[in-house]
Amino acid sequence: MQCQECGKRPATLHFTKIVNGEKTELHICESCARERGELIPGTTSGFSIHNLLSGLLDFEPAGSGAKQPALRCDMCGMTYSQFSKMGRFGCSHCYKQFADRLDPLLKRVHGNTVHVGKVPRRAGGRVRTKREIDKLKKEMQSRIEREDFEAAAKIRDRIRDLEKEIGM
Repeated sequence: MQCQECGKRPATLHFTKIVNGEKTELHICESCARERGELIPGTTSGFSIHNLLSGLLDFEPAGSGAKQPALRCDMCGMTYSQFSKMGRFGCSHCYKQFADRLDPLLKRVHGNTVHVGKVPRRAGGRVRTKREIDKLKKEMQSRIEREDFEAAAKIRDRIRDLEKEIGM
């Protein structure tokens, strides 16, 4: 396919824009894209998923007006600033060290800080049981609030049985 701008070079970039519900597609060469000022993926001025994540990582917690000292991992010495630029941690301890910044980030990106996806059938028995226990605990609390103590006691006994089953 030829560039829709110059008609001379092959179109190597394909843009799809949706503005006010109207979709337009543009097939152009890299030279014409630069002239138009389009962001070209993979270039220094272009958009990358790393830039997106870096932007999400580079936030200040609400209510922090003053500059705080750089967060640093006690084990490997990596700073939070280095992590946000690289997009990778230096060691497993970094997860705990930067947890107060990661939890809000994960909540913004994924909507939750706890994985609630599918569980493998073979290896997921314990995980499914823990989820059932959590669900039963919520149900038991609801029954207590409604003063349905007999039902709450039955749920409590079921929770104890499940906890014994998985060795909690």
